[in-house]
Amino acid sequence: MDDDVKAALIRIADALERLAPAERLAPDFAAARLFRHEPTQGAFLPAPDFGLDLDLLVGVERQKARFGENLSRFARGLPANHVLLWGVRGTGKSSLAKAAFMSAVQDHADLKLVEIDRDDVAHLPRLFDQLRGRAERFLVLCDDLSFEEGAAAAKALKSALEGGVSGPPANVLFVATSNRRHLMPRDHIERGAIAAAEDAEEEVSVSDRFGLWIGFPPMDQDAFLAAVRAYAGRFDLVAPDLDRRALQWAQLRGARSGRVAWQFVRDLAGELGKRLPT
Repeated sequence: MDDDVKAALIRIADALERLAPAERLAPDFAAARLFRHEPTQGAFLPAPDFGLDLDLLVGVERQKARFGENLSRFARGLPANHVLLWGVRGTGKSSLAKAAFMSAVQDHADLKLVEIDRDDVAHLPRLFDQLRGRAERFLVLCDDLSFEEGAAAAKALKSALEGGVSGPPANVLFVATSNRRHLMPRDHIERGAIAAAEDAEEEVSVSDRFGLWIGFPPMDQDAFLAAVRAYAGRFDLVAPDLDRRALQWAQLRGARSGRVAWQFVRDLAGELGKRLPT
């Protein structure tokens, strides 16, 4: 073979090698208990354990009990429903899901949590296929789910949860949090959905794929103060006029919620020179 032709073929082979997609590495689910899914590479990135204890979530006892019961059934291989946690922002929806997982994983070592970004919901069917048939059981969490870009992501989620040929994997429990019960873009709610009736129907019908809806109402003053006192007691944070300072903090924030209570406690811990779990 002519040397010039051989050299050209080598260059072409090298170029094709560079253009070829990198081989996906098999996920190492023994590396951690929580993971973040990176869909472009199909990677599962280990994440640190969630540090907030379940019993520190105050004012949501009913929600904790219902979610925990469903998760326990799933972890034991019993029938369980996909879950939509909906309600006012800052009321502990995502924290409850992660804290309940950390509680359940103590008794079920094969349980894993995989978090997927809401902008990557269209990749959910592919993610489910990656997890299908594995020995582990997966809680797949999507925080702050909504469909601002229209119905395409809604169709992908519906397919993953129910409508696909293969259906959802038996070893996957999907949990989503949302500020809106029906997951609709806010402009559809405000302007009406007449001009986009088909898209609106697609988005609303996604909620029906969740067998378990758990609502989180606004936090009243008593529940807010109970949350602050629970945090302060757990982390030995002593301050005069704790309730008064906490209410002033909430007033400046314009809201009472578990998140605001935790932010106040973080500020107080910093003031007192004490460390808190991340």
